[in-house]
Amino acid sequence: MPQSSSFDVTTGVDLQEVDNALNQAQKEIAQRYDFKGSHASIEFKRAEELIVLVADSEFQMRALFDVVQAKLIKRGVSVKNLDIGEIKQAGGDTVRREVKLKTSLDSDTAKKVAAAIKDAKLKKVQASIQGDQVRVTSPSKDDLQEAMALLRKGDFGVELKFGNYR
Repeated sequence: MPQSSSFDVTTGVDLQEVDNALNQAQKEIAQRYDFKGSHASIEFKRAEELIVLVADSEFQMRALFDVVQAKLIKRGVSVKNLDIGEIKQAGGDTVRREVKLKTSLDSDTAKKVAAAIKDAKLKKVQASIQGDQVRVTSPSKDDLQEAMALLRKGDFGVELKFGNYR
């Protein structure tokens, strides 16, 4: 039997890069004129993988979120991995928005990835869901490269990362 090759499809964000980006955003907000004297703040709950934004108004919230998003992009964190919540009223005349980080493939996304590979009908390429990752196997490395190209073209709502290629 020929040796089978494989790779894993995962997703995630580097929490240290997120922390660095949020620190940069806080520094910028502290110096911006439109945030002078306001209660705008950014809180990173690392254990919960959650970013909490607080601002005085919806206008300020949009500006605050734009700053955070720009800093995340500069640090190489994909904004596809952000689950952006609604702007909600908070106490003391402020608004609040929670942004959840997607650090692993959820079951629905993993099923979509596996289904996309199956629907492409690539020869002898098989996808199996293993926890929070999808393992793609095939005897041909060329077919695996085709599968990677196919997945890069698709939109699954998160940034896909390919690893463990052998």
